[in-house]
Amino acid sequence: MRLLLALFARWIAVGLLALTPCAAVVAAAPKNPLPVGFVYLRDVAPTIRQDIRYAGPHNFIGRAIDGYGAAECVLTVQAARALARVQNALALSGLALIVWDCYRPARAVADFLRWTGDPDSRMKVEFYPETEKNKLVALGYIAARSTHSRGSTVDLGLVPASLVALPPWTGDGPLTPCTAAKGERAEDGTVDLGTGFDCFDPRAHFTFQDIGAAARANRTLLRDVMMRQGFVPYDGEWWHFRLAREPYPNRMFDFPISQHQPGAR
Repeated sequence: MRLLLALFARWIAVGLLALTPCAAVVAAAPKNPLPVGFVYLRDVAPTIRQDIRYAGPHNFIGRAIDGYGAAECVLTVQAARALARVQNALALSGLALIVWDCYRPARAVADFLRWTGDPDSRMKVEFYPETEKNKLVALGYIAARSTHSRGSTVDLGLVPASLVALPPWTGDGPLTPCTAAKGERAEDGTVDLGTGFDCFDPRAHFTFQDIGAAARANRTLLRDVMMRQGFVPYDGEWWHFRLAREPYPNRMFDFPISQHQPGAR
C-alpha cells in the first residue's frame, strides 16, 4: 500500500510540473479588457484619427472624465466596421474621419450631471460662450442617459487625409469661443464644419444656416457618407451619429476605457 501511495504522489507531482509551463504561458498572454462584442477602433480602422477629448482636459468640463482611463475609441464590432467603410469612402475625396468620443461609460454620464450642479465654469468661454450652464440639461446638451453608453454612437468630424499629426492643445493661451470662425477658434485639424466639437450653441445644429457655404457643404458631406453606411444623425449636434442597427439598443454599459493592448484576445 505504501508503494502505491508513493507512486500516486509522484504521478501527481509530475503532472503538476508538466502543467506549470502552460499556465505560465497563459498568464503572460495579453488579456482583452473589453466585453465580448466590443473592439478598439484602431484594430479595425487604424487610419481613423483619434482625439478622445474626455480622456484629457480639452473638453467642456476641463479635466478627464470618470471612466476614461485611456484615450481610446471603443465601439461595438458593428459600429467599428461601419466606420471603416465610411473611412474608405472618404478616401476618394481626400478626406478622413477624426473621432472625439465613442463608447461612453455610464459613470461618465453621471460625472457630466454632477458637474452641472457645481460652480466650475472654467471652460465656458470655449464650449458654451452664450449659453448658461444651469440650462445645459434643459436645452438637451447634457442628458441623464446617453446612446454613447450602448457602444454604437460616435462623435466625429472630417480632416484632410494628408493630416499627419493633430494640432496640440496645451491650454496655456486664452480660450476662444467654439462659435468663432475657422482659424480663430481652437484648431482641431478639421476642415471647416461651422463650430468646434461639443459646442453648446444653436450654431452647432445641423440645420443652422449662417455658417458659410464651405461649412454647410462639409456638414452635408459628413452626414451623407455616414448615413450611407447605416448611421442616424442627430440634428442638434452635427458631429453625433448612432448606428441604426445597433446590437445593444436597450443596454447601457459601464466598463471603464483602458489602454489598448496589442495582441490581446
